[in-house]
Amino acid sequence: MANGRELLGIYLNDHLAGAIVGRELSKRSAKSNQGTEFGPFLKKLAAEIEEDERSLRMIMDRLGVKPNPVKDSGAWLAEKFGRLKLNGSLTGYSDLSRVVELEGLTVGIMGKLALWRSLKESTPTDGQSLDGIDLDSLLARAEKQLSDVEERRVTAARMAFSA
Repeated sequence: MANGRELLGIYLNDHLAGAIVGRELSKRSAKSNQGTEFGPFLKKLAAEIEEDERSLRMIMDRLGVKPNPVKDSGAWLAEKFGRLKLNGSLTGYSDLSRVVELEGLTVGIMGKLALWRSLKESTPTDGQSLDGIDLDSLLARAEKQLSDVEERRVTAARMAFSA
């Protein structure tokens, strides 16, 4: 049976894999939406998601958890394969692409919220500390991201499905 420290390492590496998928998805979505009403928001969101990934890596380093390169590479590859979904357009980007991407970002942000809450409510093992990591700010930013993405998702769905 794994101990708490091992379980924490697995948990953090799973979330790091999710963060990598979120980073790649947000960057692709921002690029695909340049010149649209969604573009500026998605560009800002992509930058915030990259900052959140850096925060997670800092937490892992502080707790002595090494990134799992197999999970990291697998996550990166999974995001690339995720692009091969049907979107109503034989090639290129469609209004449905935007809806599906925003839904994917929603799921990722919800996972990130759960991560920050779990870290805030649990004590790191082996006397290691998260002093200097502002989990409250990370939580607040994730909650705002979730609200803002949902607002855009609803708009994107209206645009895609009302035509």
